[in-house]
Amino acid sequence: MENQEMEDQEMEDQDQWCFAWVPGDEGVEGANRAALLNSAKWTPSSTITVSFLDGDESVKQRVRQVAQRWTAPGLANLRLIFQDDNDSLIRISFKHSGSWSVLGTQCKSITDPARPTMNYGWLKPESTDDALRRVVLHEFGHALGLIHEHQNPAGGIQWNRDAVIRDLSGPPNNWDLEKIEHNMFRPIEKKESNFTSVDPKSIMMYPLPAKWTTNGFSIGLNSDLSETDKAFIRQQYPPV
Repeated sequence: MENQEMEDQEMEDQDQWCFAWVPGDEGVEGANRAALLNSAKWTPSSTITVSFLDGDESVKQRVRQVAQRWTAPGLANLRLIFQDDNDSLIRISFKHSGSWSVLGTQCKSITDPARPTMNYGWLKPESTDDALRRVVLHEFGHALGLIHEHQNPAGGIQWNRDAVIRDLSGPPNNWDLEKIEHNMFRPIEKKESNFTSVDPKSIMMYPLPAKWTTNGFSIGLNSDLSETDKAFIRQQYPPV
C-alpha cells in the first residue's frame, strides 16, 4: 500500500507544472534550467526580505529551511531574511491555484503588500519532504531570476506540440494556448539571459514525459539542486 501511495504521488507531481512571470507580461518563462533572465537579476550581496501572507505554520517552517539552500555558504551571495512584516520583497501565499513565482527583481514592481509574488497551491502539512523540497527550490530559483530549463537558449527539445497542448490545456493546469506557447515553446533570447548548456538534472527542469517529444526524449522528477545549478548560481552571484 505504501508503494502504491508513492507511485500515485509521483504521478500527481508530474502533472503539477508551475509558471514564472514578469508583471505586465503574460505568464513568462517556460520549463528548463541553468539560464538567468538578465533583467531580473539581483545585485550580488543583496538582502531579499520574505514573508508569508497565510499558510500552515509547520509548512511555512519547512519552506524557510528549504529556500535558504540557495544561499548556503558557497552558493548565491544573497541573503534571504524571513520577517513577519508583509512590506517585503517576496510575499508567499498558499491560497491560490498552482505553483508560481515572479522572476527575480520583478517582484519590486508589485507594491501592494497584500498581493503575493509566490504561491504554493498544492503544499500541505502532509506533503512529503521530496515534494516540498522540489517545488520550493524550484520557485525560489525563479525568485533569484532563473527561468525554466526547457526554455534555455541552448535548448533543442523536439516537442510533440499536439501532445503538450492537449495535456496542458486540460486539468489540473487548464492553460490556454497563449500560456502554453509562452511557457513551453518559446525559448528565451540569448541576449536576454546568461545560460549554460541544458542541464537535465536541474531543479529548474520539470519532468517531461516521452509523449511530449517526437524523439522519445524524457526527463524524470528532479528534487534537489544539481551540481550545475550550484556552480551556475555561485557564478551569477559571486562574493564581492
